[in-house]
Amino acid sequence: MFYSKKFKKFKNINHCFFSRKGGFSSGLYKSLNCGKGSKDKRKNISKNLKYISKKMRVKRNRLILMYQTHSNKVIEINNANLNKNINSDAMITKNKKIALGVLTADCVPILIYDARNEIIGCIHAGWRGALSGIIKKTINKIKNKNSIHNIYASIGPCISIKSYEVDLGFYKMFLAKTKKNKKYFKFKKKNKKLFNLRKYVNDKLVELNVKVDHINRDTFKEKKNFFSYRRSSKLKQNDYGRCISTISMI
Repeated sequence: MFYSKKFKKFKNINHCFFSRKGGFSSGLYKSLNCGKGSKDKRKNISKNLKYISKKMRVKRNRLILMYQTHSNKVIEINNANLNKNINSDAMITKNKKIALGVLTADCVPILIYDARNEIIGCIHAGWRGALSGIIKKTINKIKNKNSIHNIYASIGPCISIKSYEVDLGFYKMFLAKTKKNKKYFKFKKKNKKLFNLRKYVNDKLVELNVKVDHINRDTFKEKKNFFSYRRSSKLKQNDYGRCISTISMI
């Protein structure tokens, strides 16, 4: 389990970037796999999510997860949609005693807290969502609640630049958005680059005057701590687990 130093200072929120340890799944999913979209046994995922709820001190039906599709869709959770299926890649809420959760396996989990207006949020930021504006949309949705705000973000464990090899097509897609994106890439070898997703996401938040800190861990390299889509693909495994990151207001 990993925690933001900044978030730890706030007594009215709970948060955690959970590792893959401490759960009930086995095999590829050992052990704290929270991915409902995985092929893991339903009963194991259910046990794992109950464990997370207990750690976050909320009822199981108050741990809210998204059906994530690498979109830029942001949903506000309220009493009306609390128990409905949430199709989005970011959530915000003013509701107390619920935990918002984001699932990742190399993508960036971002936890958000507006200390001025008591709003929490979470973002699933893969390259697609980040490129299409998920971060700006989420922060603006919070800012639209009140012109005065004090927003913090913690960027969790994700794939590092050393592990994130991409092709020239990927590189050109980012440069087509703006030539300034060149700074997020390093030369690897002919027709290959290394992409700094963490820095890209960080800069999007900083541009929006959000105070940022990091849990600077590499999900690809740290096999014992994290699930990794890319690592599973390289090992030719037919599926992979997902880690969960959560935040709640007490």
